[in-house]
Amino acid sequence: MIEEVIMNHKHKEFAIKSDGEKDTGTISGYFSTYDRIPDSYGDVIAPGAFTETIKKREESGHPFPLCWNHDPNQIIGKVDAIEDTEKGPLMTASFFDSPLAQEKRNLVKEGVVYQFSFAFDVLDAGPAEDIKANELRKLDLFEVSVVPIPANQNAVVTDIKSGRRNRKSDADILKQIRSLVDQLLEDEDEDIEADDSAKDQPKDNAEIEAKDQTVDNARRQKLLDAINNDLKEVNHDS
Repeated sequence: MIEEVIMNHKHKEFAIKSDGEKDTGTISGYFSTYDRIPDSYGDVIAPGAFTETIKKREESGHPFPLCWNHDPNQIIGKVDAIEDTEKGPLMTASFFDSPLAQEKRNLVKEGVVYQFSFAFDVLDAGPAEDIKANELRKLDLFEVSVVPIPANQNAVVTDIKSGRRNRKSDADILKQIRSLVDQLLEDEDEDIEADDSAKDQPKDNAEIEAKDQTVDNARRQKLLDAINNDLKEVNHDS
């Protein structure tokens, strides 16, 4: 008798950390979470759903494969460790020292690809008690994949703090924004100086406009300070 195995895929967007100091590179991130927000399939994953499958793999000595887009012909690395945290399974994986794996690693480093997905079979599930959703309570994990385009665009969770962004790209974008804001503010100041209508206005109106201008200047400075602080953080993390 042949046992039928149903393979499912779940897609989540997570920040992927790339370690450029190692020869082959590593990535880490949560490939699933235990939040109670149903995905577009109406599923939530219960805490501990991965506990048994992770334990079995660890005991077997055979790590989960890290695939490219769920393609078994494109295994680009191996999962070194999975910590089953309160938030979800936190994975660390390493790339193989092969042309294919390093090609995909570069895509991750550049921030072009930044999403995980995993293939699994459902061993236990049922209606959730606290929300209207199907709760996946026990899963059999087959592999974790790095994916360029997730099939489920709505089921995404982003945690920038837990991973790595493309710092150079962030800095470039912030510099462009700051330059644009500076230019807009300069143009507005020139327009205000060129407007002589304020000279003919009553004193009370002039005082009101002066107060409004003070508030506007404070808002501008706050915006510029926020951009400059982001730039400092990006440059510090680079």
